[in-house]
Amino acid sequence: MPQKPEPPITSIPHWGHVSFFIHEMYNSLALVYREKVYDFPFVRMINVMAHLLEVRGLTVELPTAAGWVRPVNEVSLRIGAGESLGLVGESGSGKTMLSLALMGLLPPGARVSGEASLATEASTKQLTALSEREWRDARGGEIAMVFQEPMTSLNPVMRIGAQIEETIRAHPPKLRANEVKRKAVDSLRRAAVPEPEARAEQFPHQLSGGLRQRAMIAMALAAGPRLLIADEPTTALDVTVQKQILDLLDRLRRELQLGLLFITHDLGVVAQVAERVAVMYAGRIIEEGPARNVLAKPLHPYTQGLLRASPTLKRGALAPIPGAVPQLTALPPGCAFEPRCELRRDECALAVPAFRIIGSDHVARCILV
Repeated sequence: MPQKPEPPITSIPHWGHVSFFIHEMYNSLALVYREKVYDFPFVRMINVMAHLLEVRGLTVELPTAAGWVRPVNEVSLRIGAGESLGLVGESGSGKTMLSLALMGLLPPGARVSGEASLATEASTKQLTALSEREWRDARGGEIAMVFQEPMTSLNPVMRIGAQIEETIRAHPPKLRANEVKRKAVDSLRRAAVPEPEARAEQFPHQLSGGLRQRAMIAMALAAGPRLLIADEPTTALDVTVQKQILDLLDRLRRELQLGLLFITHDLGVVAQVAERVAVMYAGRIIEEGPARNVLAKPLHPYTQGLLRASPTLKRGALAPIPGAVPQLTALPPGCAFEPRCELRRDECALAVPAFRIIGSDHVARCILV
């Protein structure tokens, strides 16, 4: 019998075709339902299959007079395209240091180990192995950050538009001067800045706090990054402007399919913007899971304490967590929260607890789970 001819190689399914199909299906759903399409099961499945950022055992060590300390200690996390992860914890827990490690902005002398991979359109970049020249291409183009205080992040002697134009010029494609200017204004318009042409000609001190933060968001997204890190972007803003900034970030994440790492110490804020929550304490992730599960049924005593200490609409005294985050030079040998924990047992002081899994995607470092 004559053999059947081999199918041409062009007929073999290619991931690019699958990606295009997924993208078109997502857009169709968004047009029909006009709601948070990421709640659809197939979208969640796609995010699990294609991680945008994957961090495994990331450790940052800094030199001090008392020796080396670890503000980030064996941290692992994942963020998919179009997914938001809220990172919460008290001041000094290592949240900002983790974000600086992911941006390649650690102070001189820092040592980094572990893995942090970022999926790009062409390949996967190992962030911990990038040279400074490679980092200049990655920052802004693949990964960007919105810092906590825009007044200290923006250049006070440069106009807002000129600062955004710098970001655009630093990354391909190379554009003409009038195209760069137009793209900067478009970035301000996308960030919901009113009268973007006029605002582009103003200096940072001429803008309100909310407009400065919108300008920071416009600058961060001007070169089209795939991952955005927002380090407490609503600090020092009144509640109405804070809500506007949170809605803006959520809208841009869904429209641009951004991966979003949202850093905050406010559990009320993270409930509005994050799909998943990771709780950080003394440099380690101690609990992680879907936002609704972590906030409704927290597993770790530290997360439970944070919720009891958060203001609510119900009258009553807040219950602060006793003590303070331990010094990195004097961490206890076992669970770092053990000295402050009301539920501690003798074995808590022996070794760092491993993650224990509840359900399919809710984990905590606690022997009581």
